[in-house]
Amino acid sequence: MGDLAARRRRRLWISVAVTLAVLALVAGTAAVTLRPWTPEFRHGGLTVAESPAPVEAFPRLQPAGDNGSASPAAVAAALAEPITNPDLGDFSGVVTDAETGTTLWSSQADEPRIPSSTNKVLTTAAALLALPADQRLVTKVVEGSAPGELVLVGGGDPTLTAQPDGKGYYPNSAKLSDLVEGIRASGRAVGTIVVDTSRYTGPTMARGWVEIDVPEGSIAPIEPVMIDGGRLDPLVEYSPRTMTPALDAGRALAAALGLDPAAVRPGTAAPGAAEVASVASAPLRERLLAMMLHSDNVLAETIGREIALATGHEPSFDGAVAAVRATLEQAGFDLTGVILHDSSGLSTDDRLPARLLNDILAAAASAGGEVPAAPATGTTGAATPATATGGGTADPEHARLTPLLDALPVAGATGSLSSRYVEQNREGAGWVRAKTGTLTVASTLAGYVLDRDGRVLTFALMSNDRPPEVSRPALDAIARTLRNCGCS
Repeated sequence: MGDLAARRRRRLWISVAVTLAVLALVAGTAAVTLRPWTPEFRHGGLTVAESPAPVEAFPRLQPAGDNGSASPAAVAAALAEPITNPDLGDFSGVVTDAETGTTLWSSQADEPRIPSSTNKVLTTAAALLALPADQRLVTKVVEGSAPGELVLVGGGDPTLTAQPDGKGYYPNSAKLSDLVEGIRASGRAVGTIVVDTSRYTGPTMARGWVEIDVPEGSIAPIEPVMIDGGRLDPLVEYSPRTMTPALDAGRALAAALGLDPAAVRPGTAAPGAAEVASVASAPLRERLLAMMLHSDNVLAETIGREIALATGHEPSFDGAVAAVRATLEQAGFDLTGVILHDSSGLSTDDRLPARLLNDILAAAASAGGEVPAAPATGTTGAATPATATGGGTADPEHARLTPLLDALPVAGATGSLSSRYVEQNREGAGWVRAKTGTLTVASTLAGYVLDRDGRVLTFALMSNDRPPEVSRPALDAIARTLRNCGCS
């Protein structure tokens, strides 16, 4: 039994020794082949190439090609299918060769339709013709008629912000904090804030507007001083708006000064009252860009009133409409069939023909200046703005309209076109630039596009009597077709 136990112990030791030898061999092999400090281990045996030399992109403007005039027959053939889409409803439109001014296609272009926000094309054109591009609107605080009283005088600026960091909804807007700083620097004791809205006259809501548009965020009652366009949430585009924007601005000023906002009241500054503090808006060119890109109705209405004041009209809805009309007629545009009740296109009672929209765009494109037209491919492959040089009959006054084209949203990229041409009609993305218009009963699209042969085509497309979710893709398909057109 002892020998048997001894033999078993020897076999066990031999087994353990063999096992340890095998483990040592495996470990040695691993030490040779699995060296975790080597690059091969870290990258799975792959060799890592050196980083490539950096490439610098050079975004550039480049002119559209001089490829002769487009053919009306070719355009008509290209549009034959998309213009028969029943989703267009009561449809009208027109397409023009920007180089020659030739009408390439039209359908009922003289018949007025509801323009919705393409009405802003008229407002922008009139502003460019009647107002200096660097015009700024000044909001003042002046001495009141009683001790400790200050008057906030609305100067037509709806973009004032009360955001703590000074960055409100509108870029480069005037800051309420700067007004507060100026008031405190004056050393005046302040007990009461009065709000003066006498810069504007008439009603604060236009014919064809409905009050539900205020809580739904499309508009605020039009008064000459507002905080972030009357938005209750200052940084949200379609935030509900206030029904009392001017008084709310006064209350915000009072609160910032440590006063009781409930004591703020309406009133009028005395003539020649001493100024205590003031702030200025961004220049007109920036406000027009914000208005067009995001289809901002409040900006459109306040700019309309500035056109009225500059041309001797009453600063009201009717006066602004009359001023826009007179300015455009003086510039040679035919406003036959135009019926407007506001400067934004929010009114369902507005009417204008596609011909007029296209006439304004074509004039801007043919004024002899360089016009941002469509994307060019840079070294990174990204889209960068190209330039179309319009021909036609150069008109010095129409040359002032050229910035209108640069304010148009880009399909699939900016403003009110950023979500369109993304899933449908993608061939137009980056190439179509147009002002949109959307109401429950109307959708419109007016702008320009570079066709496949490098020609700049302006267009105005108007659809009525169809819901926008149906008509907008149909309008986009027409503009995309113009982009794909080899219109020789």
